[in-house]
Amino acid sequence: MALVQSIPQILGVVAALLVSALIYGAWSLRARKYEGEVLATLEEMKALGEVVPDTIHPVIDLDRCIGSGACVRACPEKFVLGVVGGQAKLLNPLACVGHSACMTACPVDAIKLVFGSDERGIDLPLLDPNFQTTRPGVYVIGELGGMGLIRNAVRQGRQAADHVVSAGRRAKADAYDAVVVGAGPAGVSATLRLMEVGLRVVLLDRDKVGGAIMHYPRAKVVMTGSLELAMVGSVKRRTMTKEDLVLLWQQIMESHGVPAKTGVTVQGVKEEPDGMWRLETSAGSVRAANALLAVGRRGTPRKLDVPGEEQAKVHYTLIEPDPFASKHVLVVGGGNSAVETALALADFNRCASVSISYRRDAFARCRAENRLRIDEAIQTSKVRALLPSQIVSISEREVVLTSGTREMRIPNDAVIVQIGGTAPAELLQTFGIQVVTKRGEA
Repeated sequence: MALVQSIPQILGVVAALLVSALIYGAWSLRARKYEGEVLATLEEMKALGEVVPDTIHPVIDLDRCIGSGACVRACPEKFVLGVVGGQAKLLNPLACVGHSACMTACPVDAIKLVFGSDERGIDLPLLDPNFQTTRPGVYVIGELGGMGLIRNAVRQGRQAADHVVSAGRRAKADAYDAVVVGAGPAGVSATLRLMEVGLRVVLLDRDKVGGAIMHYPRAKVVMTGSLELAMVGSVKRRTMTKEDLVLLWQQIMESHGVPAKTGVTVQGVKEEPDGMWRLETSAGSVRAANALLAVGRRGTPRKLDVPGEEQAKVHYTLIEPDPFASKHVLVVGGGNSAVETALALADFNRCASVSISYRRDAFARCRAENRLRIDEAIQTSKVRALLPSQIVSISEREVVLTSGTREMRIPNDAVIVQIGGTAPAELLQTFGIQVVTKRGEA
């Protein structure tokens, strides 16, 4: 009788054990799959050799790390960090854009954010806590100082402008109180703050208002977070498309009458006897007591240095895909910019063909989301992948490439080269700004 009464209890225990086994099995399978993906990413990065991004990135103290995975879950960019063997690993530092969410999320303070590494240093301007350089009244803000992210740039622009206000350097004679070079998020933020307190300021840019954002492909989603802009207030949007962000800047410029001059290139700088800075530009001289440099790290686009690159059909950015309709387009590069350009052209769906050439055999330098999207586009034949390959020459109707010992000729009407750029070091040198090499320093 007692046995009969206990049967339901036994069945309940068995059922609970079966459910637990199923849950554990599913979790174990998922964990093995995840660790396989992590190890594959590590192998891809190992094949690239020493990889150090130009901006800030995390390093992990393995003596402190307890493998909680909090850093992995907190990171908005997937597969920057992963957990292997019970400890966190830096998988793809190139995909890190300096959110710092991983450092904040770590329960044991095992993560710090650094520039460069022991093996490879990163040259950055020497700045004080207010982003002022070794030259009085000269500031570097935004990505040129080594910090990515729009919200960082906006915050730095405002902080540097606050220091200009408190430091008391003011215009003499015909000078401005401040000249801001670069109309991206950092430059616009600084200009608004200087205008708010009534200083005489001018904003210069060699291109259009918006900075590097203007060179993003159509509909690219940008992480912004909460932006605090002087005279504007809070802009609370976690993400925005390129078009939304450009519209925001345009509305701000128009509604607040920001004194901007676009299409102006700074060609030289000198300090005058009265302490003012004189900037020689393509539109004439500008004198100012303070100069805030917010020109980003794009600098001059890096070139292929191959025969035929001087042709008009070779471009270094994609603004809109419409001019490439019905054309055979080759994108060159393997980073996020090149992959996003190829995807934008594929989604446009009006090109005769879209190909991408990269010197390595995988897009390991990309964010995980971009890698998944480009893999899908290649599998569905929307994009032709030429990996690994090198451009040999560009002619009017074709491009010659090599892959190992094999030579390829593909029909071509346009080439978009996106292999990075040289940082605007010359501008820093003209100001006499001291540059330091960071080797894994916080």
